[in-house]
Amino acid sequence: MQKLGTYQKMQEHITATEDGIKKLLTEQKGEVLFGDYDCETVGFIYFYQNSSAFTGQSGLYIDGFLIDTALRGKGLGGIMLAFISKLALERGCKRLEWGCLDWNQPAIDFYRTIGAYSLDEMTIFRLSPDQLAKNAGLF
Repeated sequence: MQKLGTYQKMQEHITATEDGIKKLLTEQKGEVLFGDYDCETVGFIYFYQNSSAFTGQSGLYIDGFLIDTALRGKGLGGIMLAFISKLALERGCKRLEWGCLDWNQPAIDFYRTIGAYSLDEMTIFRLSPDQLAKNAGLF
């Protein structure tokens, strides 16, 4: 996650700890796929299952995806996305979703080559832990 935060120019926002990630995985709130090359882990996809009341369907959501810089463009990302696509279908999911920062044109270009499209008409909103507490205090 630290590598991903650095690449995304958001390292100061990465607060995940090894224990926190282990807890998510142990409690089955998330899953991870690792991409290995020459017996070394050089990529990962962290994901979880979600659902949509709008479509009445389930899907997988990729919350973190990174291939080490030296191996980008060599096919590992495509292999990993093919694997998770197959996994989604095996689980009866109707979609695979993820976010991508607007400035990350190489990733956007790659995603479009595999047939992914963006939902440009939607903005993601988020409440921080402090705002969650403040809003929870309203009731």
